[in-house]
Amino acid sequence: MSSCNSCPSQGSCSKESTSCGIVNNPANKIKKVIGVMSGKGGVGKSTVSTLLVKQLANQGYKVGIMDADITGPSIPRLLGLSGERAGGKGNDIYPVVTKDGIKVISLNFLVENENDPVLWRGPIVGRAVKQFWEDVIWGELDYLIIDMPPGTGDVALTVMQSIPLNGIVMVSVPQDMISMIVAKAVKMANQMNVEVVGVVENMSYVVCPGCETKIKLFNGESTDNFLKENKLELLGELPMISSICNLSVEGYEANKEEINNIFNPITKNILNKVRV
Repeated sequence: MSSCNSCPSQGSCSKESTSCGIVNNPANKIKKVIGVMSGKGGVGKSTVSTLLVKQLANQGYKVGIMDADITGPSIPRLLGLSGERAGGKGNDIYPVVTKDGIKVISLNFLVENENDPVLWRGPIVGRAVKQFWEDVIWGELDYLIIDMPPGTGDVALTVMQSIPLNGIVMVSVPQDMISMIVAKAVKMANQMNVEVVGVVENMSYVVCPGCETKIKLFNGESTDNFLKENKLELLGELPMISSICNLSVEGYEANKEEINNIFNPITKNILNKVRV
């Protein structure tokens, strides 16, 4: 690697500097890197990544988000950036920047048609993720959020081995089958010596439109058991509401106040675990 001094995990890394395979771009100064992972697709991982980066930007932090879900990139749509293109010069890749200053990189910014499938094998997908870390000119960031791919395969392994993660936020839903799959991702992170800072439970409840009572769709026992067995903290719960479920259609700004009231406590809990 270029220098341990430029690594976000300096001081909390378990790797020997001589054996570390992480390459840091000297043009970048990234203070903290947080991965958002689920182990299972369709649980709202990308939505949580988007809401987290929006909250951090609202609080004045310099932030970026890496869409590491190469075969299913959704961050551009969630941030209202469909059709945008990343710039480049030589080996350098320049991220797209939102109106509120969030730096974003996704494979959708590098292909002609966002609907075209990515017909790549695992090693090639892994190399693309490494490029997003090594070749993208992120500049100075307080936080880089990485929207990780579902599962515990090649790409997730590449992220954990090639990017100096300071912690991972797990996203789950209150269903026994999902909790079992997410537990595999937790154990993968533990084996790779990456801290799991806690769990965000999505689709946790619905709110009665008449009396505003929270109605749990599941009995909650699977969540309690999952947290206890894996010694994890519940960072917060997200309800099934239109402003969150339709984020890619309605956008963040249209329901900003409602979303902030729900997600602010979750952001606070994450920052208490991983603070610059």
